Amino acid sequence: MIVLTLVVAVLSVAGCNGAKQPHIVFIVADDLGWNDVGWHNPAMITPTLNRMASEGVILNSSYVQYLCSPSRASFMTGYFPYRTGLQHKVIAAGEPRYLPAHFTTLPQMLRKQGYRTHIVGKWHLGMCNWKYTPTERGFESFFGYYSGMEFYYNHTRLDGYDFRANKSVALDPTQTYADYLFVDHALDIIEKHNPEEPLFLYLPFHLVHVPHEVPARFENMYSSIHDDHRRIYCGMVSMLDEAVKNVTDALEKAGLTDNMFLIFTTDNGGPTFDGANNLPLRGAKTTYWEGGTRGAGFVHSKNLLQKTGYTNNGMMHAADWFPTLLHLAGSKPDSDIDGVNQWDMLSTGVDSPRTTFVYNIDNITRAAAIRHGDYKLMVGSPGGWNGWYPLPKLHAQLKEQLAHDAEDVDRQWKPQLYNIKEDPEERHDLSSQMPEMMKFLQGELEKYRQKEVPPQNAPYDPAGDPTHFGGVWTPGWC
Repeated sequence: MIVLTLVVAVLSVAGCNGAKQPHIVFIVADDLGWNDVGWHNPAMITPTLNRMASEGVILNSSYVQYLCSPSRASFMTGYFPYRTGLQHKVIAAGEPRYLPAHFTTLPQMLRKQGYRTHIVGKWHLGMCNWKYTPTERGFESFFGYYSGMEFYYNHTRLDGYDFRANKSVALDPTQTYADYLFVDHALDIIEKHNPEEPLFLYLPFHLVHVPHEVPARFENMYSSIHDDHRRIYCGMVSMLDEAVKNVTDALEKAGLTDNMFLIFTTDNGGPTFDGANNLPLRGAKTTYWEGGTRGAGFVHSKNLLQKTGYTNNGMMHAADWFPTLLHLAGSKPDSDIDGVNQWDMLSTGVDSPRTTFVYNIDNITRAAAIRHGDYKLMVGSPGGWNGWYPLPKLHAQLKEQLAHDAEDVDRQWKPQLYNIKEDPEERHDLSSQMPEMMKFLQGELEKYRQKEVPPQNAPYDPAGDPTHFGGVWTPGWC
């Protein structure tokens, strides 16, 4: 047994650090719910994602943050957001907030290893100064938008246009659906890429974030759903599936899939208040419940995974992608990050090296949550949507329930304790039954608090208003 373990370990490292580094494709779905993928919910029409998930490794305990910007900060730095200042809500358009420039990003590290680095899609890590934008953070090209959301066809957010090719404004006189443009641009990158050079293609799609807009042919796939919001949302999920198919078909045609590692993940749990569904998990995007933080996802590779076709239950956090991908590239972090290298777990199915992670620590809301082993402690308000939201349900009825639940955000919550392994739906609070575990986890949480940096919370700054820049959201005002 010892000899076998050593051989597997050597093969794993050799496969990652051999002469030819693997291409890496990192696909992020925006606001995809736990119950909005075909391997959790057969009613969802996601044949490409289903096939790739079944061929690869389904991640059953892969955690993301409760909102967009915090997760993306973890992807790019390997840190929990409370250590980067991005633990409080998201970077809204016009706010002078950002991923601080002193953090070394994943694409910066990969470029040192010879990777060609490209981002196509949503950034959402700051744009008030050019130094916070993608091509100043390690990406050699950027095609997409800076803010957290925009209209899919006219590419506007609030009163400004937000669409870029590198640092130039990318005009779209035909008002083409954004994710069609993203796929076309990704295909262009793939077709022009020299296969002898390692590729890092980061694809944070706009889909399936609001607003609810989708071409009719995708919405019509769910004609039996009477609620408009849910029907359009599901159509957006199927459009995402087709987008992934078109990208992976191009990767196959270019010969890149023979030595490639692909990640598919959501950035946070689904917004049940905007058409998504997270059953059987509790809560939604914006909350620390499992429905807001446990991400649907998988990994796929033709040549790098020694064990495939199963569901992996190992604990993993968004911050872990940073050291894991650096390992694949033949490198390692140059700082004391929070992420841990999960390659052995992903490639061979061994136990996860992670035993603890922090959901979040936010001293503005005075809320925090931590997981150690099977147990999860939450202190303060877990968020504004705290129930289990079934489908189908007419949006008017759901909206009424959600409005009632949203009032809970200001409620005084006592500390809560859950055994996530035995009770993943978080129905049985054990805080009164397990005082010793409560004491232990509260002590662990206090240790992590010592590393918290003050959360960024700057309000909207009129200096960044698009009216000062010809109607375009533009860096250069902070």
